[in-house]
Amino acid sequence: MKDYRAPWSKALIIVSIFATLLCLGIAFGTPYLPHSKHGGDPGMYFRWLPLSMVPICALFTIRGYRITDSEILVHRLFWSTRLPREGLVSATYEPNAMCQSIRKCGNGGFYSITGYYWNKTLKSYRAFVTDPRQTVVLRYENRTIVLSPEEPEKFAESLMPLATKTEE
Repeated sequence: MKDYRAPWSKALIIVSIFATLLCLGIAFGTPYLPHSKHGGDPGMYFRWLPLSMVPICALFTIRGYRITDSEILVHRLFWSTRLPREGLVSATYEPNAMCQSIRKCGNGGFYSITGYYWNKTLKSYRAFVTDPRQTVVLRYENRTIVLSPEEPEKFAESLMPLATKTEE
């Protein structure tokens, strides 16, 4: 078993701070907006949405990765997402693999970069990333996954012995 941290890029830190402050500002600033005379206080309903986004996005924070003999664990705040090592065709360190990606569904930087993305190089893929400059691309037969552990070269190298054995 080997554990790897998930270091945050400066951009992720800035976006997370800005988004948190924006959500808190909207939530706590809404009561000071003028109220409608005919229909109650619509701001009362809208103030809870941004306030709820902060803990919801924080739940999906990526804290690190663990490689075991049979799987790769993506540690979240209270649980881990399991990625099997069986069927892994390749694991390569590809810096900036997410460049020019289109987010199909997911979070683009509020405590993590997670979800389903697409770009010309990788096609459709799933991301569990905190630093898009330091990415490892896991290729399975039918899917692609992008991670961003510390020491990405070592992370990719430690996965390949099993991937090579499964190809033989």
